[in-house]
Amino acid sequence: MKAVTEGAKGYRRLIPSLTALVEFEAVARLSSFTLAANELGVTQAAVSRQVKFLEESLGIRLFHRLHRSIKLTSEGEALYLVVAESMQRIAGAFDRLSNGTEQQELVLATTAAFSHFRVLPQLPALKRLQPQLQLRLTTQMFTADLRHNEVDIAVRYGNGKWQDGTSSLLFDEEVFPVCSPAWLLANGSPQTLMDITKAPLIESDRTSEGWMDWEEWFHAAGARPPRLHFALRCSLYTDAIQAALHGQGVALGWHRLVSDLLKRGELVRLVDTSVKVSESYFVVIPHGRTITPTTNSMIDWLRGDVESR
Repeated sequence: MKAVTEGAKGYRRLIPSLTALVEFEAVARLSSFTLAANELGVTQAAVSRQVKFLEESLGIRLFHRLHRSIKLTSEGEALYLVVAESMQRIAGAFDRLSNGTEQQELVLATTAAFSHFRVLPQLPALKRLQPQLQLRLTTQMFTADLRHNEVDIAVRYGNGKWQDGTSSLLFDEEVFPVCSPAWLLANGSPQTLMDITKAPLIESDRTSEGWMDWEEWFHAAGARPPRLHFALRCSLYTDAIQAALHGQGVALGWHRLVSDLLKRGELVRLVDTSVKVSESYFVVIPHGRTITPTTNSMIDWLRGDVESR
């Protein structure tokens, strides 16, 4: 009992205020004193006092206070990573104990296309692997700051260099033309890339993630079409693939997304030519999130080829 008491005194000596740490975490996560105050139900002045007290206790600056914004200093970033991870673990323990259940919720952030074509068709397999897992899917742009969202794992397409989390390669990607079996039966199989340029093409808008469009694909494949014929333009990739499934024309198939549709025969690949893109899919763990066995199992499941599950 004596050792426990001395340990408690030691924590109190090293950690000047748990309240200050809680309010610092909210400010760092939300990048705003005002938003942190609203979330915590206190005044902005109270939050500012707690953060200032923490800075004075440590003898360092935790934030760069800019004209209309704030930014963590390097010391503040280091403290935030530790505090956020610790609070996440404490909150998780409270949640499990209060619910009296072994079930664990995991929040997975992806784009609508990745969720629709890659994750949802494989949920039965995931349930067999992790029957106690409660999965919550959230759709967001790849550029959304993970520190402002309650996300455990995010899937992003890009170069793997982001400031709000630790990334690891999920898999690479290649792109090729696809259509429905009915469209192929009615129109015949194109023999060359120039034949495809004359087909009714289904286009999806380029996004901030850097997905290629038809013109870029043809150039990368070595073709220089004089003019492309678009049967339909869509703002969402999910709509473009749905249009192809309904026989409206030819769409660009991103292999990691449409492989399940190809396997089931709902889509067919038109030519052997494909373009390997320079960027890849990555799994990103937000700073401050604990990597648990459930997290690792989920990453392994995401990384596995659809065909092998």
